[in-house]
Amino acid sequence: MQLDNAVNFIKEKTNGFVPDILLVLGSGLGDFTEGLEGFSIPYTEIEGFVPSTVVGHKGSLFFYSKNGKNIAVMQGRFHFYEGNSMATITYPIKLLNKLGAKTLILTNAAGALDTTLTPGDLMLITDHINLMGTNPLIGKNDDNSGERFPDMSQIYSPELRKLAFDAANNSNIELKEGVYAATTGPSYETPSEVKMLKIMGADVVGMSTAPEAIVANWLKMKVLGISLVSNYASGVTDSKLSHDEVLTIGRIASSKFKKLINSIIDRI
Repeated sequence: MQLDNAVNFIKEKTNGFVPDILLVLGSGLGDFTEGLEGFSIPYTEIEGFVPSTVVGHKGSLFFYSKNGKNIAVMQGRFHFYEGNSMATITYPIKLLNKLGAKTLILTNAAGALDTTLTPGDLMLITDHINLMGTNPLIGKNDDNSGERFPDMSQIYSPELRKLAFDAANNSNIELKEGVYAATTGPSYETPSEVKMLKIMGADVVGMSTAPEAIVANWLKMKVLGISLVSNYASGVTDSKLSHDEVLTIGRIASSKFKKLINSIIDRI
């Protein structure tokens, strides 16, 4: 009922706008929509959404069109560390999918686990390691939306990853790739935890993305994930970590990020 109410509300507010793509903006990347012609709805007006409490997350749903495609943009996401349930975190994915979105582009800010990645790099996510201690699909399954035991061998679409590399090459942007480890936060990892994550096969670590990607894959959406490397994880260097650093790197990399995302959208 809640989902249906939200769907009808957005259809009414947007005059029947049907999104093809959902773009979720991570920390420090919220200015993507600046200069775009479109319209937005604050999260506080959408049933089932919660206010965004993290600095750098605007807290609104933005709609615009580009080259015949309709795009919905989440200007900020919901996090587990804010006290939100997995159902709340992934609710927007279900909502926008029901509105029509079949492609999901997830972005985030992440810490590099060694010096092969440097702050300011953009990394294509090839896979993730869910270390949040839970799964958004736990509970009664909605068989009309997805299967009970969905395959997760290719959560991040190989087709979209190839498309992203083509877009990066065409735009003269270096795009790296690797595995994303998702932890709960809000504290940053200890140096020993960073060593463990590296042994497990992760390249970066963050506090989001995996729940959304799991639900989108369950819904048979095509998923693309991009991490902005915002800092070195704890122990990689002698520097202490701060959210201000994440936001600063986001501002520095903003132009490159916008160029890449726009080039990707043009190719979808």
